[in-house]
Amino acid sequence: MKVGVLGGGRMGSGIAHAFLLAGCKVVVVERDEESADAARRRIIGMLAKTVERGSTEATVDELAVGLHTGSDAAAFAGCALIIEAVPEDRALKTDALAMIERAAPDAALASNTSSISIDDLAARLQRPERMLGLHFFNPVPASALVEIVVGPATDPDLVERARTWVQMLDKTPIVVRDSPGFASSRLGVALALEAIRMLDSGVASAEDIDRAMELGYRHPMGPLRTTDIVGLDVRLGIAEELHATLGERFAPPALLRRLVAEGKLGRKSGEGFYTWETTT
Repeated sequence: MKVGVLGGGRMGSGIAHAFLLAGCKVVVVERDEESADAARRRIIGMLAKTVERGSTEATVDELAVGLHTGSDAAAFAGCALIIEAVPEDRALKTDALAMIERAAPDAALASNTSSISIDDLAARLQRPERMLGLHFFNPVPASALVEIVVGPATDPDLVERARTWVQMLDKTPIVVRDSPGFASSRLGVALALEAIRMLDSGVASAEDIDRAMELGYRHPMGPLRTTDIVGLDVRLGIAEELHATLGERFAPPALLRRLVAEGKLGRKSGEGFYTWETTT
């Protein structure tokens, strides 16, 4: 199976890594050759870590032989599935999906959006029935879940194929109807926003708020540490989308806006609600 990924950032690289481990050929397209080269280095580094852990019997070279990176969308020709993994911006994603459809009109299309309506994203497509959401979670290699988001025009046969693709990655699919925030983002952001409000009003420290959920409710990670890993800017973008569609209960707290404005985005910037060692 040949799979395309548009966008080779942290999420796109993680998605490419997952399909390479499943034995697929993977094409990653970026905005320019410099970004494509950076994506290739990122994916090769992820493969190397997988090999070091002993999670695969293949070598890095054997896995990487199926990887192509570049900046020309024509490379998507022949892909059975192409996943859009560009930043969480409605206009950017809409343009990206229309471009992918022109490059590979017979491919199934998926968006890795965490909150934007699949119906809205499919509005400019010639064949919206070939479009759905495949919401992967960060970090992709460690996450066991993929959310399949079904738009009103999505072909039911495509949903069943998507289940098979997710299971091929040794991940568990859940299927949700297209609605604001789907299931995971809507619930996760609601918890995170309340935790941020509690921190801002001095109810408890970030560490103790997280411990309350980890030890009291058996969450593997508290909402503030999770927000740091997801990225405060990503959480803010989802919250703004949900605020616009679902109302005031998703209004982003002032503390979240301030930290994002200061560039304190969580693990990727080295500081958020916690201090982190920066990684590339």
